[in-house]
Amino acid sequence: MDIVNEILEREQKKSDKYKPITVEKHLELEFDLGSLLASDTNDLDIKTLKTNKDSYLLALTRDNAQLLLNKVWELPTERIEEAIVVRLPQPTTILPRAKPVPVPKPLTKWQEFAKAKGINKKKKDKLQWDEQLQKWVPLYGFKKTAAEKEKNWLIEVPQNLDPMTDMYEKKAGEKSEKVAKNELQRLKNLARAKKVKIPRVGLPVTSDKASATQLSTAASVAKASTASLGKFQDKLPKEKEARGKGVHELIPGKERKRKAPIPTPAAEKEYNLNLLDNILSKRPKIDMDKAVAKSINEEEVKRSHEKKNMKPGLGKRKTQGKGNATNFSAKKPKAGKGKRAPNKKSTGRKRR
Repeated sequence: MDIVNEILEREQKKSDKYKPITVEKHLELEFDLGSLLASDTNDLDIKTLKTNKDSYLLALTRDNAQLLLNKVWELPTERIEEAIVVRLPQPTTILPRAKPVPVPKPLTKWQEFAKAKGINKKKKDKLQWDEQLQKWVPLYGFKKTAAEKEKNWLIEVPQNLDPMTDMYEKKAGEKSEKVAKNELQRLKNLARAKKVKIPRVGLPVTSDKASATQLSTAASVAKASTASLGKFQDKLPKEKEARGKGVHELIPGKERKRKAPIPTPAAEKEYNLNLLDNILSKRPKIDMDKAVAKSINEEEVKRSHEKKNMKPGLGKRKTQGKGNATNFSAKKPKAGKGKRAPNKKSTGRKRR
């Protein structure tokens, strides 16, 4: 009997461990099987939620997941190989996206041509048998480069070239040109996809004939293509300076860098204070020798003007009062009291 009781207790523990698949709810859940979504509108047990939060939420989640799985397995099933699968219906819940829907990648020029002509891309083999090396060589990658170096350890110089030509350097240059051509074609594909017309000689192509704006821009670019950036180039009689979008990028020395806007009022205040300190800290440099020389020069110019404007008869010094103060007399000296004979010639001023 003890063994039987022990087995019964063990089975009872196993049955308690696995809960039943039937779950009773006051209100039925709303299901969206296409999105595997179950919405529970029943009220929560606030008392149990406060006392034993983790176990209550865990049990609630288990019951809702069980109901969702029950609904899933009510759908028609089918067997694929050794697995039984269920075909889910179309989802009915619209879920928001964190990012916009990706735009399909635009076709390149070759892809458009192949699509128009019905050319299908064939899958190429990754390896190719090389008769010279007698082994399988990949069509691309570093192993392909190593195989080329091993195969072309000696390159014959053609008869139409200089015998001293470095064929390895020539081959490397051809490879660089090929890479540059492919890069240019890639950029053209990007410009074509974004509907941007590719410029020629720095000017945008709008039609077969260039417009007046394009001609003025070309003239400004040609004039600024000197060592002095067009500073000493003469202008035509009715020439106007080229203006418009993109002109500063084409003409050297005309680029203007816009300062980024100040983000916050605190940063603006700090910027203004630093600017004010920078202005106040700059004191003018005074050259004392130049200042003294300038003052002396002004005094000499002033004296020379006074001498030129001085009337005849002025200039006699008259001392009056005490001390060393001297003044120039502003009055004309009086003549003698005697009468001069009209027929008598003057012999000059009589000296005392």
